[in-house]
Order: sequence, then C-alpha cells, then structure tokens
Amino acid sequence: MRPPTTLQHLFSSILTSSMPTIFLTMPSSISISISISSSTFLLPLFFFSLVSISPSLILSASVVEDLNNLHPPPDFNSTIIKNCLNIPSLRYCNYSSPLDLIEIFKSTIVASHLCNESRNPNCVETFPKIDLHSRPKIAPLYLSFTFFWKYCPLTILSINLSNNSLNGGFPSHVLQCSQIQSLDLSHNKLSGDVPVQSLSQLTNISLLNLSYNHFSESKISDSHFFRHFNSSSFLHSGLVPDRWGFKIKVIVFLFGFPMFVILMVGCLGWICLHRPDFLPAVLRRKYKFTPAMLKAATGGFSVNNLVGKSEGVDIYRGSVRDGSQVRIEIYRDEVSGDGRRRFTGECEILVQLRHKNIVKVVGWCDNRRLRAIVTQWTDGENVEMWVAGSAPPWKQRLKILMGVLDAMRYLHEQWPHVGYDLRTCSILLSNNRQPLISRFRIGDQISNTRKIYKFGILVMEMVTNKRPREEFERGEEEFIEWIRMHYPENAHMVFDERMRKTGNTVDQATQGIGLGLMCSDLSRERQPTFDVIPSMMSELSDLCRVPSSPDYKISHGGKGQGHGRNQSR
Repeated sequence: MRPPTTLQHLFSSILTSSMPTIFLTMPSSISISISISSSTFLLPLFFFSLVSISPSLILSASVVEDLNNLHPPPDFNSTIIKNCLNIPSLRYCNYSSPLDLIEIFKSTIVASHLCNESRNPNCVETFPKIDLHSRPKIAPLYLSFTFFWKYCPLTILSINLSNNSLNGGFPSHVLQCSQIQSLDLSHNKLSGDVPVQSLSQLTNISLLNLSYNHFSESKISDSHFFRHFNSSSFLHSGLVPDRWGFKIKVIVFLFGFPMFVILMVGCLGWICLHRPDFLPAVLRRKYKFTPAMLKAATGGFSVNNLVGKSEGVDIYRGSVRDGSQVRIEIYRDEVSGDGRRRFTGECEILVQLRHKNIVKVVGWCDNRRLRAIVTQWTDGENVEMWVAGSAPPWKQRLKILMGVLDAMRYLHEQWPHVGYDLRTCSILLSNNRQPLISRFRIGDQISNTRKIYKFGILVMEMVTNKRPREEFERGEEEFIEWIRMHYPENAHMVFDERMRKTGNTVDQATQGIGLGLMCSDLSRERQPTFDVIPSMMSELSDLCRVPSSPDYKISHGGKGQGHGRNQSR
C-alpha cells in the first residue's frame, strides 16, 4: 500500500469521524488516501473537496463542471455510516437510498466551492459563514442547489445573500440551516409571504435583516419570534406598515384629492366653454362652435387658410377635430345682445336645411367678439369663376339654373322666411357640378317678388357672363337696360362671346334672356310667380333635348314682345 498523500484542501462540510483513512477516486483513476489520525475525542471533519496533489492534477474551474464530473469513492457509504455512528445528529444520517448518497456527495462539492467563494480564511478546518453579498451572478446558482441546503454543514453560523436583486418568493430552503445565528436577505426583490413559522424555528438567530424587499404586509408584531428584532430589520420590506408613509398618504389624500377635484372641474369647465369638441358626442352641444375651436380649425386664423375677404366678412377653410373640412364665414362687426340672439335663432334654422342644392350648415359661433357660420367645404369653384374660366355651353349653364330654382322652390315651400344670396359669386359648385346656395339672410322680410327678381338677374348673368355691380355704373338697373336695348332682335349681341352658338343654342339663350327680363320686372302684372317659373324653365330644358336641324329657323317678334320659332317640315 502506498504511503498517504498530504492534501492541500479537505471537503468543506462536516463528516465528523475518527476513522483512519478515506479513499476517493479521481476522474483520472488516481487513488487518493486521506489519512486522519485518531483521537480520544471527535474531531470535526469537513466535506472533503478534491484538490490537486501534484502540478499535473487540477480541479475543474466551476462547481457545475465538478458536479458533472466527480463521483463518490467506493467506500463513501461505509464512511457515512461510521460518521453517523459517532455523531447521529449529522443531517445526512437519515439517508435511505443510493440517490441520497449521491446528493450527500454532491453537497460536499458545493460546500467546497461555496466555502471558498465566501472567502473563509481556512476552508480545510472550518466553514463558518456563507457570504455572497453583492454576488448577483453566482448567488442564484448556489440557492438552486437544494441538496446542499438539505445537508447544510453544522458549522455554518452566518448567511449573507444581500444586494443580489434576487426575485421570487422567500428562499425557504435556506432555513434548513437551523443552527445559524445571522441571516441577511436585504436589498433584494423578494416578494410574497414570509414563512413566519419556519423562521421561528431558528432558535439561535440573533441578527435578521429583511429590509428593502417587496414582501406581503404581515402582522409580525403578533409573532413572539419577531419581537427579538427592532424595526431596522424590516425597513421598506413591506412587512411592517410604513407609518410615515401612511401619514403622508393621508395628507396627500386629504389635500391632494380636493385639489385634484378642483383642477379636474376647472379643466372640464374650460373644455365645456372653449373646446367642447373634446367632449364625448353625448355631452357636447350640437352645432355649437367656440372661438377657440375656430382658431384651432384655421391654424390660428392663418392667412394660408383665408380663401375670401369682403367688408366685415372673412372666409376661411378649416379642419375640425373629426377631420372634416369646413368653410367658415366670420363676421367681425359688433352687434347688440338682441342681434346675437337673432343671429342664433337664424342659425338654428339654417342647420335644419336639407337639400342637394343647398350647402350644409354644420354649426355657428355667437361669441361677443366673433360671430361665424360654419358650412360644409366644397372643393369646387363658385359659378362666377366657373363661367368666366371654363366658358361652359348653354346646356350646362341651364343645368345650374335648374338646380338653383329647385333649391328656391324648397325654401319657398318649407322655409319661406329664409332669404338667400343668388349672386354668381355666392353660388358654389360641388364636385359633381351641382349648384349650392351658400349664403342666407333670415328675418329680413325679403318678398317673393324680390327673390324672383334676383333669379332673373342670375339668369341674365349666366347668359352674358357680365357682373352688373362691377361692370355697370348704375349696377343692376343699367345692366337690365343694356339687355333690353338688344332684345330680342339683337339678343345674340349680349351673349357670352365664348359660348358656342350652334344649332338652337341662340334660340334657347334668347328665351332665357326673355325669362330673365320677365323675372326682373318688379311689376306684378308681368313678373311670373313661383308656380309658373318651373314650367317655363322646363320648356327651356326640353328645347335642349331637341336636336338641331339645317331647316331650323328663328323668327323674332317686336322688341320686348318675346320670340317665336318656326320649323319647316
């Protein structure tokens, strides 16, 4: 038999015995004998750690590798039995299966590594503490070796796992080291309930630190065990109610909540008064706009959104909060309280108008400093721009007049007190070339005679492409006289020069001039009524459907007496 080899390190946990020799088998099949002298009293031996016995034999670098590579020596079982006969209180003395034996051996390997990681001064002789403070990379690993904590060496008196950002619940298996005098789990992220009953079994513990964790609140004052420790052991642990924090919460609630309510009521009041479009649809007033809403819609009344301007009226293009485009007519003249109420009443009527040839009024603003009507935006131009720029044929001009007349009949029958502007610059065109009456006057007591007169002026403007107010010194009066001078014999001389005069176009346009002159005659004897005008316009429309013929001739009667049509057969 070879003489015993001197070891540099021993297993680092207690295998207390007075046995003469322990044989361990190395991975390289080198047999190592460990000589242990007998004594008259029991010497504490440790779980032996395999070490190098020569420069050519080096232990594995990590505990995981050692656990995978090292195996118990052949007589490991008998050694355990002898130790338990000498010290029955050892934790591994109750093993009952070969698996337990393997776990006991693995625990010796973990103990060796953990003793050195904990910077104990002499791991060959003693293993007094586990110190993994601020070791977040390895602390969770050693906590996962449940077999080690199951056979925790009796010499360990202190466990420090603080400041490792440990997650999850309380590491209860640590408490299997029931002989410890100190346990520090502070500055982690542990949560859940603390095992009070298991902690109460640590009869030797004098230092406990669970501070700065996220444990569930518990009435630890009811436990006799926790009365041994002061409040510093549980600072910000979640176990003890934070009385100062509770007082601060009460103060914040008593003062902060009323302030919050006042602030919310103030904000809600401001929104209701200035930006009701931020409220749910069921809470905001329908059709109501505020100056703040119009300012937001027009980009602060930006000149880039200003599309028209006249005396006292600015017209903007805007985008409201739901994304729809609107036309905003702003009236900057100041009115009295009665005027504002009258304006509001008019607008309440306008929002009810529903006709394909009337622009949709979506709302209004009746602020003291600003009055406005908001209508649906149309990308089309107005009739004046369309006639001047496109020079449309008579058939298309007549279609526009028919649409305007249709809207006039709707207003005459259902809203007779609503007046409207029939100037070509005020009639808009939709995307599909439908005319839209866009400006209204309510309560001005405009008679039907005056409305028909305005329609007659519109008909003649469409035929002549003239603007009476800008091109004639005496306005509409001189415009009518100029047309009467040429009608009917030389009616073609007042036609729009760019309008094509082919086929029966001249005759149709001449009849249109005649209708316009009749409508603009304010005498009741000659002016047609709303009941007659539609049939006269229908006759003009029917003429447009009659194809032109080379035998088609036009004959004119006396000046101002109308015109006839003869067709050879």
